[in-house]
Amino acid sequence: MSAALVRAAALEAVLLAGHLLLYPTGMTGERRSCRSTQAHPVGAEPPAVLLHGLADNRSAFIVLRRALSRRGRRPECLNYSLLTCDVRTAAELLGRHVEEVCARSGHARIDLVGHSLGGLIARYYVQRLGGDRRVRTLVTLGTPHAGTSAVPAASLHPLVRQLRPGSSVLRELEEPAPGCRTRFVGVWSDLDQLMSPVEAARIDHPDLRAENIRVTGIGHLALLFHPAVAAAVHDALAAQPGGTSDSAAVA
Repeated sequence: MSAALVRAAALEAVLLAGHLLLYPTGMTGERRSCRSTQAHPVGAEPPAVLLHGLADNRSAFIVLRRALSRRGRRPECLNYSLLTCDVRTAAELLGRHVEEVCARSGHARIDLVGHSLGGLIARYYVQRLGGDRRVRTLVTLGTPHAGTSAVPAASLHPLVRQLRPGSSVLRELEEPAPGCRTRFVGVWSDLDQLMSPVEAARIDHPDLRAENIRVTGIGHLALLFHPAVAAAVHDALAAQPGGTSDSAAVA
């Protein structure tokens, strides 16, 4: 085992312990501001919604959210049920929430950031449920776009089976998506032990405008806490839509 992998594993363990302590703080939903149909200020950035991974909640974004807030964004988080067993059902919930955010903010389009499973739910909403008319940019962090074969025993859960290579959900996402209006940014790590292979977290689809950003030296959970990743997420949300490309490592 390489020294880099040992360091990444040790950091994952520390972050997991800290996250477990904070987990109860994110079990309830956020307080929402009153709905407003007023037009948003000219030049204002669209709202950003953060979507957590499997068996997690909004507490996962405590560091990333603070980092984005310091850079002028005010993201909010959406909790989906721990009992969720289908990506499609969660994507429908996300769609209803996005409509609420648009109505409340006065923006016609928003940005999404999804970690792990959250990124796949967001992508399904954008590609398969017409969410591209509402989502300007989708950033995914450690999301198994091509499926992951890590942790075989977890396949007992029906939702995990949808994350396996060749699942019906992933086959749907491989289908043509001509004219998709959303810009995609896939952040993936070369030491993400929950992605097997690690390149599974890349977004590779001929119809999507996608950029992939490779991160080095950190694991799956650390993607939520690393300052360089937070900076990359902010830059991705602030960037003007572009073409398909790959970016160098940022951590």
